[in-house]
Amino acid sequence: MDELPLMDRRPRLERVRQALAATDAEALLVTDLANIRYLTGFTGSAAMVLVSATEMLFVADGRYGVQSAEQLGAAGVEATFSIGNRVRQMEVLAAAAAGRRVGIEAGSVTVAQGRSLATAFGRAPVETVGLVERVRRCKDSAEVARIRAAARIAADAFEQAISELDPELTELDLAIAIEGAMRRAGASGPSFDTIVAAGARAALPHAQPERVAIGGSAVVVDWGAVLDGYCSDTTRTVAVGGVGGEVADAWQAVLDAQQAGLACVAAGAPLADVDAACRASLATVGLAEYFTTGTGHGVGLQIHEDPFIGTTSTGLIELGDIVTVEPGVYIPGKFGIRIEDFYVVTEHGPERLSPAQLTPLTA
Repeated sequence: MDELPLMDRRPRLERVRQALAATDAEALLVTDLANIRYLTGFTGSAAMVLVSATEMLFVADGRYGVQSAEQLGAAGVEATFSIGNRVRQMEVLAAAAAGRRVGIEAGSVTVAQGRSLATAFGRAPVETVGLVERVRRCKDSAEVARIRAAARIAADAFEQAISELDPELTELDLAIAIEGAMRRAGASGPSFDTIVAAGARAALPHAQPERVAIGGSAVVVDWGAVLDGYCSDTTRTVAVGGVGGEVADAWQAVLDAQQAGLACVAAGAPLADVDAACRASLATVGLAEYFTTGTGHGVGLQIHEDPFIGTTSTGLIELGDIVTVEPGVYIPGKFGIRIEDFYVVTEHGPERLSPAQLTPLTA
């Protein structure tokens, strides 16, 4: 694997500060771990970061004193560190926040934590929603490189696993084979629990693999790899041998729907148009009622992040978005089909990041 480019977090911090300046808060307490990693490079399981217009305060417990200093230093992030127990952390945050209106990430703070912070700050915090996430949405070149590399690892693992398909192989066997191959190739793990669902079970969009033989039916495989914190996400529907004509026709209809949706992916286009195009395509062959999920979502440090593509989406596609397009057909008691790829939105249109082979199902 080629060496990945260094990640410059300074522009990210400046964009967050610009977004903060447009709120009623004078500082932002970042508690979501994905957001903390995005801003600082810290990969631990517990920390808080207080960001103001000119300063950054990083607080964590004693497990992460050395790790946080090393990781923030490697990321070129300048911060004041305070390492101590929870009581000490709250004292330090209260002192740093004195006299300031502090914003909190409402999506990652419980009611009890919000009350505790209000007590520590001496006033109710300002609730913010998606402030860092909106900055995260536009991926820089270093992020795209990581996601592309994660997708390559995932594709290689998948192709290795399906090259040895056997009718007696179980869903669980195939999932384990894919995840093991991804780890051996350098992934830190799967992006999510790998989905392998055969036959009628494939009509369950998020079925978990069981000890069920995959032979003689269409098999939905939804998988991804995590590399340096960044996820990939792809779905293929495969089979051991041929399948019935109804299944093969549905596979082609889903592929046609994906291509119809992809044709709507462009900076400035409504997100809902992508979803509508997929559904309209399936409607032409009488399968729209069996498309019961959303059409896509963003991919990055989290496997599901902004933007989301569905019937109720109201925003626009933006340059730098990385989104999936994943229509499906799920006929209860019979079979399921899903085809998913993901794309980075560039000035020249969508660029596919998922290189896994696409093999048509044949009757």
